[in-house]
Amino acid sequence: MNGRVKNIAIVLNPLAGSGRGIVLAEKILTSLKIKSIPFQLFSSRWPTDFNGFSDIWIVGGDGTMNYFINSYPTIQLPLVLFPGGSGNDFNWMLYGNKNFEQILETALTAIPKKVDAGKCNEHLFLNSCGTGFDGSVAKSLTGKSKKKGKTSFYKQVIKKMFTYAEIQYEFTSDLKLIKGKFLTISIMNGMRAGGGFYIAPMASIQDGLFEVTFIKPLSILKRLFFLPIIEKGKHKGASFIEHFQSKKLKITSDQPMDIQLDGEYYSSKQMNIELLPGKFLFKF
Repeated sequence: MNGRVKNIAIVLNPLAGSGRGIVLAEKILTSLKIKSIPFQLFSSRWPTDFNGFSDIWIVGGDGTMNYFINSYPTIQLPLVLFPGGSGNDFNWMLYGNKNFEQILETALTAIPKKVDAGKCNEHLFLNSCGTGFDGSVAKSLTGKSKKKGKTSFYKQVIKKMFTYAEIQYEFTSDLKLIKGKFLTISIMNGMRAGGGFYIAPMASIQDGLFEVTFIKPLSILKRLFFLPIIEKGKHKGASFIEHFQSKKLKITSDQPMDIQLDGEYYSSKQMNIELLPGKFLFKF
Protein backbone atom coordinates (compact mmCIF):
# COMPACT_ATOMS: atom_id res chain seq x y z
CA MET A 1 0.00 0.00 0.00
CA ASN A 2 1.27 3.48 -0.76
CA GLY A 3 1.91 5.95 2.05
CA ARG A 4 -0.96 8.34 1.30
CA VAL A 5 -3.54 8.53 4.09
CA LYS A 6 -6.80 7.07 2.83
CA ASN A 7 -10.40 7.87 3.66
CA ILE A 8 -12.61 5.88 1.36
CA ALA A 9 -16.19 6.67 0.41
CA ILE A 10 -18.09 3.49 -0.42
CA VAL A 11 -21.13 4.15 -2.59
CA LEU A 12 -23.65 1.31 -2.73
CA ASN A 13 -26.71 0.75 -4.84
CA PRO A 14 -28.68 -1.64 -2.59
CA LEU A 15 -30.81 -2.76 -5.53
CA ALA A 16 -27.86 -3.65 -7.77
CA GLY A 17 -27.75 -7.26 -8.85
CA SER A 18 -31.00 -7.99 -6.97
CA GLY A 19 -29.21 -7.40 -3.68
CA ARG A 20 -25.83 -8.93 -4.57
CA GLY A 21 -24.23 -5.52 -4.08
CA ILE A 22 -25.15 -5.57 -0.37
CA VAL A 23 -23.28 -8.83 0.17
CA LEU A 24 -20.26 -7.52 -1.69
CA ALA A 25 -20.28 -4.28 0.31
CA GLU A 26 -20.17 -6.26 3.54
CA LYS A 27 -17.01 -8.02 2.32
CA ILE A 28 -15.43 -4.66 1.53
CA LEU A 29 -16.32 -3.20 4.94
CA THR A 30 -14.92 -6.24 6.74
CA SER A 31 -11.66 -6.04 4.77
CA LEU A 32 -11.19 -2.33 5.48
CA LYS A 33 -11.90 -2.79 9.17
CA ILE A 34 -9.24 -5.51 9.36
CA LYS A 35 -6.77 -3.19 7.63
CA SER A 36 -7.79 -0.24 9.86
CA ILE A 37 -8.52 1.95 6.83
CA PRO A 38 -11.05 4.76 7.44
CA PHE A 39 -14.21 4.63 5.33
CA GLN A 40 -17.82 5.75 5.20
CA LEU A 41 -20.65 3.84 3.57
CA PHE A 42 -23.33 5.66 1.55
CA SER A 43 -26.28 3.51 0.58
CA SER A 44 -29.83 4.85 0.42
CA ARG A 45 -28.66 8.49 0.37
CA TRP A 46 -25.55 9.62 -1.45
CA PRO A 47 -23.73 12.85 -0.43
CA THR A 48 -23.83 16.11 -2.35
CA ASP A 49 -20.03 15.99 -2.64
CA PHE A 50 -17.06 13.90 -1.50
CA ASN A 51 -14.94 16.53 0.19
CA GLY A 52 -12.52 14.94 2.66
CA PHE A 53 -12.34 11.59 0.88
CA SER A 54 -9.31 10.22 -0.95
CA ASP A 55 -11.04 7.56 -3.07
CA ILE A 56 -14.55 6.51 -4.06
CA TRP A 57 -15.46 2.83 -4.39
CA ILE A 58 -18.72 2.15 -6.22
CA VAL A 59 -20.48 -1.17 -5.56
CA GLY A 60 -22.86 -2.08 -8.36
CA GLY A 61 -23.06 -2.72 -12.08
CA ASP A 62 -22.98 -0.65 -15.24
CA GLY A 63 -26.29 1.02 -14.35
CA THR A 64 -25.02 2.11 -10.93
CA MET A 65 -21.81 3.44 -12.47
CA ASN A 66 -23.84 5.32 -15.08
CA TYR A 67 -26.01 6.89 -12.39
CA PHE A 68 -22.92 7.86 -10.41
CA ILE A 69 -21.12 9.69 -13.22
CA ASN A 70 -24.29 11.54 -14.20
CA SER A 71 -24.82 12.54 -10.56
CA TYR A 72 -21.20 13.68 -10.15
CA PRO A 73 -20.09 14.65 -13.68
CA THR A 74 -17.09 16.71 -12.51
CA ILE A 75 -15.70 14.21 -9.98
CA GLN A 76 -11.92 13.92 -10.11
CA LEU A 77 -11.23 11.57 -7.21
CA PRO A 78 -9.91 8.07 -8.04
CA LEU A 79 -12.77 5.64 -8.65
CA VAL A 80 -13.00 1.89 -8.21
CA LEU A 81 -15.91 -0.26 -9.41
CA PHE A 82 -16.70 -3.49 -7.56
CA PRO A 83 -18.90 -5.91 -9.59
CA GLY A 84 -22.17 -5.88 -7.68
CA GLY A 85 -24.50 -5.69 -10.69
CA SER A 86 -25.86 -8.12 -13.23
CA GLY A 87 -23.80 -7.49 -16.37
CA ASN A 88 -20.67 -5.83 -14.93
CA ASP A 89 -19.25 -5.19 -18.42
CA PHE A 90 -17.35 -2.03 -17.48
CA ASN A 91 -15.93 -3.74 -14.40
CA TRP A 92 -14.63 -6.47 -16.69
CA MET A 93 -13.08 -3.82 -18.94
CA LEU A 94 -11.18 -2.51 -15.92
CA TYR A 95 -10.29 -5.70 -14.06
CA GLY A 96 -10.88 -8.62 -16.40
CA ASN A 97 -11.36 -11.82 -14.41
CA LYS A 98 -9.72 -10.61 -11.19
CA ASN A 99 -11.33 -11.97 -8.03
CA PHE A 100 -12.41 -9.89 -5.04
CA GLU A 101 -9.06 -9.98 -3.26
CA GLN A 102 -7.22 -8.94 -6.43
CA ILE A 103 -9.58 -6.03 -7.10
CA LEU A 104 -9.28 -4.94 -3.47
CA GLU A 105 -5.48 -4.96 -3.70
CA THR A 106 -5.66 -2.96 -6.93
CA ALA A 107 -8.03 -0.48 -5.29
CA LEU A 108 -5.59 0.07 -2.44
CA THR A 109 -2.32 0.24 -4.37
CA ALA A 110 -2.82 1.14 -8.05
CA ILE A 111 -1.96 4.53 -9.49
CA PRO A 112 -5.10 6.24 -10.92
CA LYS A 113 -5.36 6.35 -14.71
CA LYS A 114 -7.46 8.54 -16.97
CA VAL A 115 -10.37 6.84 -18.70
CA ASP A 116 -12.44 8.11 -21.62
CA ALA A 117 -16.17 8.67 -21.33
CA GLY A 118 -18.93 9.51 -23.78
CA LYS A 119 -21.78 11.97 -23.85
CA CYS A 120 -25.11 11.42 -25.61
CA ASN A 121 -27.24 14.56 -25.60
CA GLU A 122 -27.03 15.52 -21.90
CA HIS A 123 -26.25 12.05 -20.54
CA LEU A 124 -22.80 10.62 -19.82
CA PHE A 125 -21.84 7.01 -20.41
CA LEU A 126 -18.70 4.97 -19.80
CA ASN A 127 -19.09 1.65 -21.57
CA SER A 128 -21.66 1.66 -24.35
CA CYS A 129 -24.27 3.63 -26.21
CA GLY A 130 -26.63 2.15 -28.74
CA THR A 131 -29.91 2.44 -30.54
CA GLY A 132 -32.11 0.00 -32.36
CA PHE A 133 -32.25 -3.61 -31.24
CA ASP A 134 -30.15 -3.20 -28.09
CA GLY A 135 -32.11 -0.10 -27.11
CA SER A 136 -35.32 -2.07 -27.47
CA VAL A 137 -33.90 -4.83 -25.26
CA ALA A 138 -32.91 -2.24 -22.63
CA LYS A 139 -36.47 -0.88 -22.72
CA SER A 140 -37.92 -4.35 -22.13
CA LEU A 141 -35.62 -4.85 -19.11
CA THR A 142 -36.47 -1.54 -17.44
CA GLY A 143 -37.74 -2.11 -13.92
CA LYS A 144 -37.17 -5.86 -14.01
CA SER A 145 -34.99 -7.89 -11.66
CA LYS A 146 -31.90 -9.07 -13.54
CA LYS A 147 -29.94 -12.25 -12.98
CA LYS A 148 -26.15 -12.17 -12.86
CA GLY A 149 -24.33 -12.36 -16.19
CA LYS A 150 -26.06 -12.29 -19.56
CA THR A 151 -29.03 -14.52 -18.62
CA SER A 152 -31.68 -11.77 -18.32
CA PHE A 153 -30.31 -9.92 -21.34
CA TYR A 154 -30.18 -13.11 -23.42
CA LYS A 155 -33.80 -14.00 -22.73
CA GLN A 156 -34.98 -10.62 -23.96
CA VAL A 157 -32.64 -10.80 -26.95
CA ILE A 158 -34.20 -14.08 -28.08
CA LYS A 159 -37.72 -12.69 -27.68
CA LYS A 160 -36.87 -9.56 -29.65
CA MET A 161 -35.24 -11.61 -32.41
CA PHE A 162 -38.71 -12.63 -33.60
CA THR A 163 -40.49 -9.30 -33.29
CA TYR A 164 -38.10 -6.37 -33.69
CA ALA A 165 -38.53 -4.26 -36.84
CA GLU A 166 -35.68 -2.04 -38.06
CA ILE A 167 -36.29 1.70 -38.38
CA GLN A 168 -34.80 4.37 -40.63
CA TYR A 169 -31.77 6.37 -39.45
CA GLU A 170 -29.58 9.19 -40.67
CA PHE A 171 -26.04 9.08 -39.33
CA THR A 172 -23.35 11.72 -39.68
CA SER A 173 -19.84 11.80 -38.22
CA ASP A 174 -16.51 13.47 -38.85
CA LEU A 175 -15.95 10.85 -41.56
CA LYS A 176 -19.26 9.51 -42.86
CA LEU A 177 -22.86 10.16 -43.88
CA ILE A 178 -25.07 7.08 -43.78
CA LYS A 179 -28.81 6.72 -44.35
CA GLY A 180 -30.86 3.57 -44.10
CA LYS A 181 -32.46 0.95 -41.91
CA PHE A 182 -30.28 -0.90 -39.41
CA LEU A 183 -30.83 -3.62 -36.86
CA THR A 184 -28.65 -1.80 -34.36
CA ILE A 185 -26.07 0.96 -34.10
CA SER A 186 -23.52 0.50 -31.30
CA ILE A 187 -21.11 3.17 -30.10
CA MET A 188 -18.65 1.42 -27.81
CA ASN A 189 -16.04 2.73 -25.42
CA GLY A 190 -15.59 -0.69 -23.82
CA MET A 191 -15.29 -4.06 -25.53
CA ARG A 192 -18.47 -5.76 -24.42
CA ALA A 193 -22.08 -5.12 -23.33
CA GLY A 194 -25.15 -7.07 -22.25
CA GLY A 195 -23.24 -9.15 -19.72
CA GLY A 196 -20.62 -10.48 -22.11
CA PHE A 197 -21.40 -9.76 -25.79
CA TYR A 198 -18.08 -8.73 -27.37
CA ILE A 199 -19.50 -6.10 -29.70
CA ALA A 200 -16.21 -4.18 -29.99
CA PRO A 201 -13.35 -6.58 -29.18
CA MET A 202 -10.69 -4.04 -30.24
CA ALA A 203 -12.01 -1.18 -28.09
CA SER A 204 -9.90 0.72 -25.59
CA ILE A 205 -11.09 3.04 -22.82
CA GLN A 206 -7.94 5.16 -23.20
CA ASP A 207 -7.48 5.68 -26.95
CA GLY A 208 -9.77 8.69 -27.43
CA LEU A 209 -11.97 6.88 -29.97
CA PHE A 210 -15.35 5.17 -30.15
CA GLU A 211 -15.73 1.85 -31.93
CA VAL A 212 -18.88 2.29 -34.04
CA THR A 213 -20.68 -0.79 -35.39
CA PHE A 214 -23.69 -0.86 -37.71
CA ILE A 215 -25.57 -4.12 -38.15
CA LYS A 216 -27.66 -4.15 -41.31
CA PRO A 217 -31.18 -5.66 -41.42
CA LEU A 218 -31.20 -9.44 -40.98
CA SER A 219 -33.92 -12.04 -41.33
CA ILE A 220 -35.02 -13.88 -38.18
CA LEU A 221 -33.04 -16.98 -39.17
CA LYS A 222 -29.89 -14.94 -39.79
CA ARG A 223 -30.35 -13.09 -36.52
CA LEU A 224 -30.44 -16.41 -34.66
CA PHE A 225 -27.50 -17.80 -36.66
CA PHE A 226 -25.21 -14.80 -36.19
CA LEU A 227 -26.04 -14.06 -32.54
CA PRO A 228 -23.40 -16.48 -31.15
CA ILE A 229 -20.85 -15.07 -33.59
CA ILE A 230 -21.49 -11.51 -32.42
CA GLU A 231 -21.48 -12.69 -28.80
CA LYS A 232 -17.94 -14.05 -29.24
CA GLY A 233 -16.71 -10.95 -31.08
CA LYS A 234 -16.10 -12.86 -34.32
CA HIS A 235 -18.25 -10.63 -36.53
CA LYS A 236 -15.57 -8.27 -37.87
CA GLY A 237 -15.54 -8.37 -41.66
CA ALA A 238 -19.02 -9.92 -41.95
CA SER A 239 -21.03 -8.63 -44.91
CA PHE A 240 -23.81 -7.30 -42.68
CA ILE A 241 -21.40 -5.28 -40.50
CA GLU A 242 -20.08 -1.78 -41.04
CA HIS A 243 -17.41 -0.72 -38.56
CA PHE A 244 -15.26 2.37 -38.07
CA GLN A 245 -13.86 4.65 -35.37
CA SER A 246 -15.10 8.12 -34.50
CA LYS A 247 -14.92 10.86 -31.87
CA LYS A 248 -18.14 12.72 -32.62
CA LEU A 249 -21.34 11.68 -34.36
CA LYS A 250 -25.02 12.40 -34.75
CA ILE A 251 -27.93 10.01 -35.27
CA THR A 252 -31.47 11.10 -36.12
CA SER A 253 -34.73 9.38 -36.95
CA ASP A 254 -38.25 10.48 -37.84
CA GLN A 255 -39.58 8.40 -34.96
CA PRO A 256 -38.45 8.12 -31.32
CA MET A 257 -35.39 5.91 -31.00
CA ASP A 258 -34.94 3.34 -28.24
CA ILE A 259 -31.54 4.18 -26.74
CA GLN A 260 -29.38 2.45 -24.16
CA LEU A 261 -26.54 4.13 -22.27
CA ASP A 262 -24.58 1.60 -20.21
CA GLY A 263 -27.74 -0.54 -20.35
CA GLU A 264 -30.02 2.24 -19.08
CA TYR A 265 -32.98 3.15 -21.29
CA TYR A 266 -33.69 6.54 -22.90
CA SER A 267 -35.72 7.73 -25.87
CA SER A 268 -35.13 10.58 -28.32
CA LYS A 269 -35.39 11.41 -32.01
CA GLN A 270 -31.82 12.70 -32.00
CA MET A 271 -28.51 11.52 -30.53
CA ASN A 272 -25.60 13.96 -30.38
CA ILE A 273 -22.65 11.87 -29.25
CA GLU A 274 -19.12 12.97 -28.42
CA LEU A 275 -16.11 11.37 -26.81
CA LEU A 276 -14.69 12.98 -23.66
CA PRO A 277 -11.03 11.89 -23.49
CA GLY A 278 -9.60 11.18 -20.04
CA LYS A 279 -12.79 12.33 -18.34
CA PHE A 280 -12.55 10.20 -15.18
CA LEU A 281 -9.86 8.66 -12.98
CA PHE A 282 -9.98 4.93 -12.21
CA LYS A 283 -7.69 2.58 -10.34
CA PHE A 284 -7.12 -0.53 -12.46
